Amino acid sequence: MKPTPQHNERIAKMTFSSVYPHYITKVESKGRTIEELHQVIEWLTGFDAQKLQQLIDEKVTFETFFENAKLNPNAHLITGVICGYRIEEIENPLTKQARYLDKLVDELAKGRKMEKILRQ
Repeated sequence: MKPTPQHNERIAKMTFSSVYPHYITKVESKGRTIEELHQVIEWLTGFDAQKLQQLIDEKVTFETFFENAKLNPNAHLITGVICGYRIEEIENPLTKQARYLDKLVDELAKGRKMEKILRQ
């Protein structure tokens, strides 16, 4: 499946704060912790828990969220299918970055070891 321009625009305008509670619910329901979620987000974006809370409070869009991120140099190692999209085939950089985050949260919820999630 290939993301449409409308799909890309929807992701860009979505606020991180609207999705973050779903990430928490997903990982906690599978026995993982908020601290582990924050570790995964920090690995990908460089945002520590304090900066993350600031971005949530400011209700930034995914576009602003990823503009401010220092993407991990190993992020390109995140591959596979998430939400019906093969990550390595997504052309829009912002959509790809959002799917990187979705994939990491999914791997955390599925019980994957942290070393594997963080591509170490």
